[in-house]
Amino acid sequence: MPDSNIYERAIDIIAKRRLDAKQNYENNYKIAEEKIPEIVEINRQLANTSLELFNIIKAGGDDMNKRLEELKIRNLQAQDMVENLLVQNNFPRDFLNIKYTCEICSDTGFVQNSRCKCLQELIRELSVKVLNSHSQIKLCSFKTFKLDYYKNIITSDGTNCYEAMSHVLSYCMKYAYEFSLNSKSIFMLGNTGLGKTHLSLSIAEKVIEKGYKVLYDSIINYLRQIEKEHFGRDTSGTDTLGLILDADLVILDDLGSEHDTSFYVSTIYNIVNTRLNKGLPTIINTNLTPQELESKYEPRLVSRLFAMYDYLKFIGNDIRHIKKKNGEL
Repeated sequence: MPDSNIYERAIDIIAKRRLDAKQNYENNYKIAEEKIPEIVEINRQLANTSLELFNIIKAGGDDMNKRLEELKIRNLQAQDMVENLLVQNNFPRDFLNIKYTCEICSDTGFVQNSRCKCLQELIRELSVKVLNSHSQIKLCSFKTFKLDYYKNIITSDGTNCYEAMSHVLSYCMKYAYEFSLNSKSIFMLGNTGLGKTHLSLSIAEKVIEKGYKVLYDSIINYLRQIEKEHFGRDTSGTDTLGLILDADLVILDDLGSEHDTSFYVSTIYNIVNTRLNKGLPTIINTNLTPQELESKYEPRLVSRLFAMYDYLKFIGNDIRHIKKKNGEL
């Protein structure tokens, strides 16, 4: 059961959808009624169908099925007349149909006493927003990522940092603007202060703008919350692990900052492996070197990160130190 507040908000939103659909129908009917008076009489006849149907069934008789079929044909003809009148008067054919957001449950949220998928989806959407609102990291923008901090820096192996990071920035921007559920996962590696979190969250900003559900936070915050829920220390009813496994995009910041516990290690592997199996994209960044990753995690996790994720290497000098030195912090 999700957090009761989230559940109640979802129910309220769906109830408003149903109310809005009915209000829109009533408004349309008044408009059509004023322009096409014949529709009023036809709809009055259609409204009497239920009573006529009841009387036929109550009377019974050998010809009951025949009369029911005749009633059905008359109703279909009347509905067709209404639609033709609408079209003749420049209205859409379905102008007097109630247009629910969800045609499956007619905006009730339930189908045969079970939750409709529209209600389940809305609960997930609201839960994602709540989790993100609690995140200790905030969204960034590509506009505020400055390549100038990488100029005139050459690594020990002769790599030009400005050129390398220009490629990284271009990749991330292309990834964000072309994002789909079929996008690949990304593994960002590099020392602290090189822009991994900044670019991860810049991607998140654009992907959220496109309407996808994105979860983003430091991995330790997620693991602590999942641990609380798993061992019954959280009573909100939130299923953080379930949300992470199903979100359109998940960003796990600062892999390696968590404690070495069997629960944390198995949970990280579960997240990585399950989302890969579902074909859902994930972005993970870490300050650890490949050697440190291999010593901290089991081979099956590390191999997935390097073999099945797009690997982006961040190089340069710590931007935070540069900003502090330049008086920008």
